[in-house]
Amino acid sequence: MTSTTTTPAAAAGTFDIGGDLTVNRLGYGTMQLTGYGVWGWPDDHDGAVAVLRRAVELGVNLIDTADVYGPYVTDAFIREALYPYAEGLTIATKVGFTRQGPNEWIPVGRPEYLRQQTELNLRNLGVDRIDLLQLHRVDSKVPLEDQIGELKKLQDEGKIRHIGLSEVNVDQVEAARAVAEIASVQNLFNLTNRSAEDVLNYSEANGIAFIPWFPLATGKLAGTGTGSPLAEIAAEHGSSPSQLALAWLLRRSPVMLPIPGTSSVAHVEDNIAAAAIELSDDEYAALDALGA
Repeated sequence: MTSTTTTPAAAAGTFDIGGDLTVNRLGYGTMQLTGYGVWGWPDDHDGAVAVLRRAVELGVNLIDTADVYGPYVTDAFIREALYPYAEGLTIATKVGFTRQGPNEWIPVGRPEYLRQQTELNLRNLGVDRIDLLQLHRVDSKVPLEDQIGELKKLQDEGKIRHIGLSEVNVDQVEAARAVAEIASVQNLFNLTNRSAEDVLNYSEANGIAFIPWFPLATGKLAGTGTGSPLAEIAAEHGSSPSQLALAWLLRRSPVMLPIPGTSSVAHVEDNIAAAAIELSDDEYAALDALGA
């Protein structure tokens, strides 16, 4: 058995996505390995490859990507850095958006488009089956049952192992579950933005993985000023504010799978070290009050 001293991400504990896909609860999100506006290639190609390799070295075995990051930039980095993939490494990806330029995102949920993008993900990542394929956004112009139905067909064909959703409400999760088994939900959620609390609670009650995107508000929480509970507790703990924000997420729910993203090896190391932080009840309560 590999020790948590050499793979610190394991200190966060594990969760079984879909009941059979075991991952360490602290993962890595790749969106920041792109150019401005999640468009094009970053300035530091070698740095992006190094970040992915270091994350895996530290025990991360859940990597989140999407066909529209770049587009296809993060998929290319994942394949360059990590292929052939180690046993037990889960690459979760998403379909359902189109891109027209930096910071432009338009949902497209037509079944033929979702199928096309799933096939492209398989090819670009170099896999025969996608472990977790998430509908990036629900397209309001297409019946939800048609969108999930196409993913269910792909699952039945052996091209998808588990199906997930992104940025949905409880009613949408329930409607999707009427068509296919839903293994994960990926919604905006962090210490100071808990608008998806009801979705998290629903996920926990039903054994669905909850993957909070924007878990650190892209550095805003890490930069919280002196005098705030986050900064004060971090100073007492000898930890960084971002580590405490991640530790709070991990304690908030056993189905929580944070995927903090960064383009810096040093930040990857700092984030993953959060897996070993144990908050006292008072510390957790003080942090919890930040978003009350």
